[in-house]
Amino acid sequence: MTTASHRPRLSRTHAEAPLTIAVTAVNEQGETVDKSIACERPLTLYLNWKPIVTLMTLGARPETLSLGYLKNQGFITDINEVKSVIVDWDVNSAAIITNEDTDHVAKKMEEKTVTTGCGQGTVFGSFTAGIDEIELPTPTLTQSGIYALLKNLNQYNETYKNAGAVHGCGVCHNDKILSFVEDVGRHNAVDTLAGEMWLDGTDGGDKVFYTTGRLTSEMVIKVAKMGIPVLLSRSGITEMGLTLAKQLGITTIARAKGRHFLVYHGADTITFDGNK
Repeated sequence: MTTASHRPRLSRTHAEAPLTIAVTAVNEQGETVDKSIACERPLTLYLNWKPIVTLMTLGARPETLSLGYLKNQGFITDINEVKSVIVDWDVNSAAIITNEDTDHVAKKMEEKTVTTGCGQGTVFGSFTAGIDEIELPTPTLTQSGIYALLKNLNQYNETYKNAGAVHGCGVCHNDKILSFVEDVGRHNAVDTLAGEMWLDGTDGGDKVFYTTGRLTSEMVIKVAKMGIPVLLSRSGITEMGLTLAKQLGITTIARAKGRHFLVYHGADTITFDGNK
């Protein structure tokens, strides 16, 4: 990922937690086998020492998860005002300190919506603020390029391959995967990458966002907030997700695996050259 010229000098702990744990199980033959399972742990976010939410997470990149969640929920808006993100797994907490005025947070937390998002479950009233003002560039894609990207993505999903029970998300450019993360909930994964892009000052205009999870309204909104005009999923799409993708101008490709995909919006941005 590219680095902004004025990247903030904030304090971070880089506190990745163990992603899997070894256990034994009994298979269908009655045999004891050694297996790995995904870890899941609570992480309570504190913004200027006030508790905001407890996320259930794998714990791969808790600092950028915290930043991305707070940004996407509209609780903080200026990365240059963030002073520190300190994660302490002994007490399962992440303390985010910012110079921004956070007195408005209590009011925003009064309006909550229970969502379909695994691993998250709640968005706040400020979540959809400003989406009507988002203007995304028109992407240029090729069928062969999508095939190449899907092939390269097969090298990822390491935790899923070892243990299952997680979703993966990636920020991609052409057929290259710039950053990939897995978590127990797809929304945690997208928030982690949103926080990473925000911290690094990465422009999303020429990127593709990949997810193994379904394309719900929340996923579409978060990707739009990242400035990314293409959403690619191994799973399906919901009616509201499609409606918002059309409204926001996001090329939306679902059920994508191997040499198969379905374009639900934005087929005119794709050159179908893969069969030549």
